Amino acid sequence: MNHSNPAPAVSQNTPRPLWRAPHALTITRRKLKPGQAGTRKLLAAYGEKLVCVRYRYDAANKRRMKTVELVIEESPWQPRPAKIPPNEIMHLRIKYDEVALRNLVKAAGGKWNREKPAWELPYQQVLRLGLVERIVTDHKKPQTARGYHETA
Repeated sequence: MNHSNPAPAVSQNTPRPLWRAPHALTITRRKLKPGQAGTRKLLAAYGEKLVCVRYRYDAANKRRMKTVELVIEESPWQPRPAKIPPNEIMHLRIKYDEVALRNLVKAAGGKWNREKPAWELPYQQVLRLGLVERIVTDHKKPQTARGYHETA
């Protein structure tokens, strides 16, 4: 049986691929915006699709790479609403004559805030009681003629 080293499957003179997956030894030293020196030819080639040009350096292989970031597709997108922490205090509008609802909010731990003229309740309780549509963001003092509860 021959125990000598097997011949390499690929010749030593085979050209390396121009782009390698980034790894710990690859460093980005420069990131240029379209129109800056060093991007003009690429800007002429790619136009408004050009986002940026990066110069990356691979110390292990002694290579410098010029990479581009391009927009290849653009479509409408709606961001998710910010997630509200369950213990965040929400302010609720409850009319004075909504006695049963007011008692329900009190039983869930709700407190009347005179300065904001609104009921305060943690968001998780607001969700549990189904009162999301009653959350107030503007804290203008309501008129008593509208029937809002102003006292505890």
